[in-house]
Amino acid sequence: MNPKALYSLTYGLFVVSSCKADRINGQIANTVIQVCSEPQIIEVVINRSNLTHEYISSSKVFAVSILSQETPLNFIGGFGFKSGREVEKFAGVNYKPGQLGAPIVLDHTLAYLEARVINRIDVYTHSIFVGELVDADVIKEGEPITYAYYQQVKRGTTPRSAPSYIADKKEEKTKMDQYKCNVCGYIYDPEKGDPDGGIKPGTKFEDIPDDWTCPVCGAEKNQFTRI
Repeated sequence: MNPKALYSLTYGLFVVSSCKADRINGQIANTVIQVCSEPQIIEVVINRSNLTHEYISSSKVFAVSILSQETPLNFIGGFGFKSGREVEKFAGVNYKPGQLGAPIVLDHTLAYLEARVINRIDVYTHSIFVGELVDADVIKEGEPITYAYYQQVKRGTTPRSAPSYIADKKEEKTKMDQYKCNVCGYIYDPEKGDPDGGIKPGTKFEDIPDDWTCPVCGAEKNQFTRI
């Protein structure tokens, strides 16, 4: 069986958020599906070890913020590679409380959905939360980011807790050495550089300033290993 056949499945990229008492949390998710239109039902898939899973299970509500194609990697990394048990993910992020209390991200968001959980299905490491929409709106026009765009154009990486994670046994190498982030798995390719971080294409890893950080998770340069 070739697990890379699963790469042909299409996904989006979203911030799924919820609340518990007076606390809020959110995470990046790539599996949000509309199930039916009358009534309007959606479902999200969340790893059972994640804090957002705990919050949705407790409050029975969740919100989905649909991200734009221009969303920067460090914004995605803040919600995707850091735990709400250790950091306040919404610090410095523009958001508003939804009708049911779940936080709705406004930064880099094209539209949002808010739902009340009507069913939950546990499948091994993940849970499928089925929710009925109570609110939805468009914030601005634009192109939503897809998971393929995130990986192929922005060169983002996949958290191990994501349902689409597949461990690669081989990494392609270029003429110049590549370096891999030990925290999130992001690969620095010298031929492409990190234009958003001010690193021009063709810059060797050893020539990057010491204060440069991973564009996905913010890890320091010394957290990278040559591959």
